[in-house]
Amino acid sequence: MSEALLATQAPEAPASGASGARQFWRRLRTRRAALVAAAVVALLVLVALAAPLLTAIEGQDPTTYHPSLVDSARGGVPIGSLGGVSGDHWLGVEPQTGRDLFARLVYGARVSLGVALAATTVQVVLGVVVGVTAALGNRWVDQLLSRVTDIIVAMPLIIMALALLAVVPAGFPRPVLVSLIIGFVAWGTIGKISRAATLSLKNLDHVAAARLSGWSTWRIARRELLPGLAAPVITYAALMVPANISIEASLSFLGVGVKPPTPSWGQMLTSADIWYQAAPQYLLLPAGALFVTVLALTVLGDGIRTALDPRSASRLRVGTGRKQETKAAGATETAKAATAKETSS
Repeated sequence: MSEALLATQAPEAPASGASGARQFWRRLRTRRAALVAAAVVALLVLVALAAPLLTAIEGQDPTTYHPSLVDSARGGVPIGSLGGVSGDHWLGVEPQTGRDLFARLVYGARVSLGVALAATTVQVVLGVVVGVTAALGNRWVDQLLSRVTDIIVAMPLIIMALALLAVVPAGFPRPVLVSLIIGFVAWGTIGKISRAATLSLKNLDHVAAARLSGWSTWRIARRELLPGLAAPVITYAALMVPANISIEASLSFLGVGVKPPTPSWGQMLTSADIWYQAAPQYLLLPAGALFVTVLALTVLGDGIRTALDPRSASRLRVGTGRKQETKAAGATETAKAATAKETSS
């Protein structure tokens, strides 16, 4: 009977998935702020991927020094207006070294976004594996993995990252190291989310039918549980990316993240703190790029969360549309009035 149930339900799964995707896109389109944020994120990713092409068009690279473009008598201040902006250097040059700021900014986007996305991938994989294993394991496995997850959640991320980065040999690729450390130290929350969602999903009828039909635990997890975990995991992952960008920038700002000459927005902020008066663009450009990136990813993550779970209200009062809120409130009042009328009659 269970095999028949699974056989009849299996062909309908793709249609259900397609319908769910259409509903998700329909809900996401109603949030204008999320669409704008998605466009900004797509543009940032495109700039990061096209960094070699963009710098080739400009005719510069992020590591070449141009000592003739800085005034050594004034401590290395860029020569010219707006920090040395010219046809050859679109955003000016770096104080003291004369390195091209545009080239360092777009290559810094590759590092910051790449580290954040890689760290988020590690966090998602570890969190889902540990959470699902704890929920499907026996009582001892669940207790052990839950206590490990609690320890990971309680760890101070920045302090642990500082300690680990200080003892790793300098020859190890720094962006890869930062990604791995952030991923291995900060997967606890998504592990808890995965465990709680799996405990709810494994009691559903289709999972029980798969278990009665003799499916292995791994097959049940892969075919029945992981699709149900997609919504909460994607939602939280979308909000983890901007947090990881901030962490990478903080570690680079503290001098233990990405090392020179590899450009990074956090590293640029580290060396810009003494130049904010003489060359303010050196501070404002990476700070503005970080602000725009984190804001766009946060708004996009909130839009994805509310689109996947329409019952949850947005935490950001942007892009919801006053007219839509008024229309929804009116529809609710109308439904209440109709219900009261039926009850009284």
